[in-house]
Amino acid sequence: MRSPGTHPEIANRNLDPPKNNMWSYRKRIDQDLVRWREAGWVTPEGETAIRQDLEKGVRTLGLANALAILSAVLIGFAVMSFVAANWQTMPRILRLSLMLAALWGSYGLAGLLARRGMTGFANAAILLGVGIFGGSIMLISQMYHMHGNPADAVLLWAGGALLAGVMLRSNPSLAFAMVLVIYWGVSEALRLEKVFWPFLIPWALISAAYYWQRWRPGLHLSGLALAGFVISLGYRLNDGHAHGLVVAAGLAVMAAAIAGERLQPDRPALWSGALNYGLVIALAGLWALQFFEEPALDVFILLAVLALALLIAAIFWGLRSGNRGALWLGYVGFSVEILAIYGKTIGTLLNTSLFFLVAGLIVSGLAAVAYRLHARGEPQPATP
Repeated sequence: MRSPGTHPEIANRNLDPPKNNMWSYRKRIDQDLVRWREAGWVTPEGETAIRQDLEKGVRTLGLANALAILSAVLIGFAVMSFVAANWQTMPRILRLSLMLAALWGSYGLAGLLARRGMTGFANAAILLGVGIFGGSIMLISQMYHMHGNPADAVLLWAGGALLAGVMLRSNPSLAFAMVLVIYWGVSEALRLEKVFWPFLIPWALISAAYYWQRWRPGLHLSGLALAGFVISLGYRLNDGHAHGLVVAAGLAVMAAAIAGERLQPDRPALWSGALNYGLVIALAGLWALQFFEEPALDVFILLAVLALALLIAAIFWGLRSGNRGALWLGYVGFSVEILAIYGKTIGTLLNTSLFFLVAGLIVSGLAAVAYRLHARGEPQPATP
């Protein structure tokens, strides 16, 4: 492999992995290695050696950080269980002192670990502090006989996790905040038996924190949470029959993603993610219309054709744009849709066989068209 100093771009690139974001570094260096090899700056042997060394570092660091997070969860439960078991025999001042000491001790340990460059272990200590904060809320409310909606305590806990995640730049703490907010929103929606619109406020705040910290897995968590909320609208609005609105919302998100990719192609991750979540929303709505609404046979066939057409379009778009998420959603969704159609229409074998025959012919025709388009795009060999 050539020396990194032989080219300014490699020389200026810091090849030491950032300790706080190993996975994003790995993706970036993967892209760079391909480009450097194609440009002749790195030999294939050198590229292989770099990838092997990087993979070893990812496995080791990832395992250590994962175990640290798990240990923080276990220790947090141990602390809360010990305090709860001996809660009644302790004076109130001792109870409060223990909880405050444990809370600030966790954050102090996180600061010490962060200064030593052990970011993963620091995040575990922050998560431990967040867990102790939640336990303190529950135990103090019990000590002072505070009565109210238990979900409000969960929201307060989520607020503490969000504050810790933002101030201490802890992604695991922010992820835990989103989990708590989802639990809060679902609990309140079930209790009130209607759409719980206030869920969108803490969801937006946590999503903004994800964007501020440039944490892509967190943004995916936000996307999943919002997709679930939109899908739930079909079961809450219009007496539980608003699935058509969900389909329309999903298609609108997909259309916006495609338009955004054309207008601002410098943000491919944003548009590909939005398209995938829009696809999930639209498919969930179509699934409910087909299998929960009990439509007439002709309406069911029309909905099934629309669902299969959407899935085939997703596969085509995934191949065309390199969106692997859309590609695999299309493959998996197509298989699930076919199996579900078969299960619903198994009593009418003639209609079932006819449907599959027509669908098979349509897909075969699309495959032939795709092959011809691909052949036209291939460079023709020069004739001697």
